[in-house]
Amino acid sequence: MAVLARRVAGYANRIEVDGEHTLLVDEPLDSGGTDTGARPTRLLAASLAGCIAITVEMYARRKGWEIGAIEVEVEVEYEGPVPSTFIVGLELPAELSEEQRRRLLTIATRCPVHRALAGEASVTVSERLERA
Repeated sequence: MAVLARRVAGYANRIEVDGEHTLLVDEPLDSGGTDTGARPTRLLAASLAGCIAITVEMYARRKGWEIGAIEVEVEVEYEGPVPSTFIVGLELPAELSEEQRRRLLTIATRCPVHRALAGEASVTVSERLERA
């Protein structure tokens, strides 16, 4: 499994994920980019939203709960260019019981991206320098 970034132009980079999926990252115009893709820190928030949505759906399915459409909204607060706070809003159907809603909210905090961002997982980032 690998993720590869290749410069397209300026700050814009095409990202290849596992050789099967592609997306574009860039910076907004006011930061010198061309705004042809989302900022990487916004993709971090998107990863959190997507991971929570999938984790909640998987749990509900295992329980046999029909939850229909859910929405996960993530707002990001920054300290300079670095995200400092992710505020997660989880919208669940009104038909769910209060106990189901509480359980799904708890499960949402167990998604792998949430756990990594919250420091609950042991994460190591190591770098290597290669020659072209």
